[in-house]
Amino acid sequence: MVEVMDEIRQNPVAALVVACEVAFWVFLLAAVAVRYGLGWRRTSTVLLLCEPLLEVVLLVATVGDLLRGSEPTWTHGLAALYLGFTVGFGKWTVHRVDAWVAWRFAGGPRPPRPPRTGPAARSYEWRMWGRVVVAWVVAAAVLGVLLLIAREHPDQREVLLGWLGRATLVLVGWLVAGPLWTELSSRGRPSDDGDDDPAPGMRSPTAGATVER
Repeated sequence: MVEVMDEIRQNPVAALVVACEVAFWVFLLAAVAVRYGLGWRRTSTVLLLCEPLLEVVLLVATVGDLLRGSEPTWTHGLAALYLGFTVGFGKWTVHRVDAWVAWRFAGGPRPPRPPRTGPAARSYEWRMWGRVVVAWVVAAAVLGVLLLIAREHPDQREVLLGWLGRATLVLVGWLVAGPLWTELSSRGRPSDDGDDDPAPGMRSPTAGATVER
């Protein structure tokens, strides 16, 4: 753990990735707190709108670091995967947290659990894997840009390609363990009453105010 912290302190890009993740949760928790605790809906929306700026800052800093002549390292690959994750799962994460807080503290409907069997479960797993595909595409695009910039460091390009391999491994692994496994294990079984999204007319009060991470 100490070695990890030392590595983060020595790598500005890694430190920025950690800072962006912390800031994301700070903005999100502050947004739901002022919305449901104080009733400040406009302030809550402004806080949520600040979150996409975090990804812009991280992208500019990562690309700018290589443009200044830095050698590509694992931190640049980590930043690319983080950006992919935030695009693929950011809005979904915000919506889930918002719905849970609305249920626990504002009298909103209880967020339904994900379905486990039947067609509903298969549809849910394919939609979740679709988010992984979006994350992979974004991460691959960012890594592609970084590879173009890092042409002057051919010996270090393998570091970035390694992160693309890790992202692809996650993509394939999620496909097998998620939708494909659900297709095989739940076919012919009746659907339960779970769903990954609230039913029409039962969305949380802030569902329309959430923005992509």
